[in-house]
Amino acid sequence: MQLLLDTNVLLWAMSNDKRLARDTAKLILDPQNRVIVSAVSFWEVSVKKSLGKISISLEDLKNNVEECQFDLLPITAEHCIKLSDLPQLHRDPFDRMLVTQSKLEPAILLTGDSFLASYGDFVVVV
Repeated sequence: MQLLLDTNVLLWAMSNDKRLARDTAKLILDPQNRVIVSAVSFWEVSVKKSLGKISISLEDLKNNVEECQFDLLPITAEHCIKLSDLPQLHRDPFDRMLVTQSKLEPAILLTGDSFLASYGDFVVVV
C-alpha cells in the first residue's frame, strides 16, 4: 500500500507526538507499505517556520525522512495541471496539492484534517 503523509502526520511521526494513533504509526512503520513525503510538506514547513509559527530544522526533518527510508515526491507539472481540476472544497494550497498528488500517484493520504475526507475515500483521517 502507498501512503502519502500530510504535513501534520509527518511532523507527528518524526516527533513521536501522541496525536499519532498507534494504528497509524504501525501502518507507517510496516515495511510492506511505501511511505511517501511530498516536497509540499517541506515547502509548508519552510513557510510556517519563516512566519514564526513553528521551530524546526528543515535539514533535520530531511535527514529523518531519509533515515526512515520514506520516498520523496517532487511537485511535477502534471500535479500542477491536475490541481486545477480539484473541487474547491478546501482553500489551503498545501493540502490541495497533497490531495491532488494522492489521487495521481495513487496513494492513501494520511491526515489529521477531517475536512480533507470530503475529497474521497483515498483520504484517511488519523
